[in-house]
Amino acid sequence: MPAPRRTALAALTSTLLLTAPLLTACGGSSAAADDKAVTVYSADGLKGEHGDGWYDRVFKDFERQTGIKVKYVEGGSGEMVQRAVRERNNPQADVLITLPPFIQQAAGKGLLQKYAPKGSEHVAGADKAADGTWSAVVNNYFGFVYNKKELPRAPKTWQELLDARYKNKIQYSTPGVAGDGTAVLIKAMHDFGGKQPALDYLGRLQANNVGPSASTGKLAPKVDKGELLVANGDVQMNFAQSTTMPNLGLWFPAGRDGKPTTFALPYAAGLVTKAPHGGNGRKLLDFLLDRAAQRQVSEIGGGFSARTDVKATDAKALALARLMDGVEVFEPDWTDLDKNLTAYVDAWKSATGS
Repeated sequence: MPAPRRTALAALTSTLLLTAPLLTACGGSSAAADDKAVTVYSADGLKGEHGDGWYDRVFKDFERQTGIKVKYVEGGSGEMVQRAVRERNNPQADVLITLPPFIQQAAGKGLLQKYAPKGSEHVAGADKAADGTWSAVVNNYFGFVYNKKELPRAPKTWQELLDARYKNKIQYSTPGVAGDGTAVLIKAMHDFGGKQPALDYLGRLQANNVGPSASTGKLAPKVDKGELLVANGDVQMNFAQSTTMPNLGLWFPAGRDGKPTTFALPYAAGLVTKAPHGGNGRKLLDFLLDRAAQRQVSEIGGGFSARTDVKATDAKALALARLMDGVEVFEPDWTDLDKNLTAYVDAWKSATGS
């Protein structure tokens, strides 16, 4: 298959939740821009459980080189966007990093201002906004995990998950709240050929589903321990977790033609409108897309560089390429999803009784 366009994968699960300080200024060009701080709101997945993730390395290097302190707030993609919405009149974040379709949602709500980071000219057109409001910084793919100790092989199809052996042993994060949870709905609609067949299936799957989870990152440890047999996730995050979770295996449910499918799910970043430290936010976005940081994405983060001119050849990059070999990558209709996401999530709630 052709080289992946998007990617991401890094050691996760140490959900470091730092409360963003109250910042009084609210203009990127104000005096607050001179403060040696930058606040990042981000989806989970790129910060390591033991301080060994891509964010950990890149933020440390950024702070050392610039003297600007990174203040980090983590949560589900939808959660981070909603927080930015609530703070619209008094923005607290400078940089917002989420998975699709939430980055498009943030741009559509006017939460992001136009800024093309240095290096973004090397990001594929499908991985950045045409109007310059956001760009992928780490490429990634949607996927599932399973317990290799309890299951002799990875499941192959969605239908297998309806088996009684998976009763109370399956869990996926919540669509509309978590980016990877929303991805479950997106992939199901693709694989089953439409919204209604996907909802019918997810309604039946509910008999085996443990229940909602706001965080995808918390599911992999449960799978590794055998509390769950299957959960959703993404390649970047789960590949990184598998280095310390020996029972964690990655897989992709097959579509109607029997071939495993997935879609690109990059970590995309934008500069927040009226960011209190806009100048520092621009510097951080430039740093994230710098060649040095992008060369570390696979080796440290377990994901794929967002830049098409950075070709990783480390052992993890090669392992990721093998994992993706033979997996069909489809392109979701992000415009439709941005427009109709709320309706799709409401329909999912109705179908599953969530």
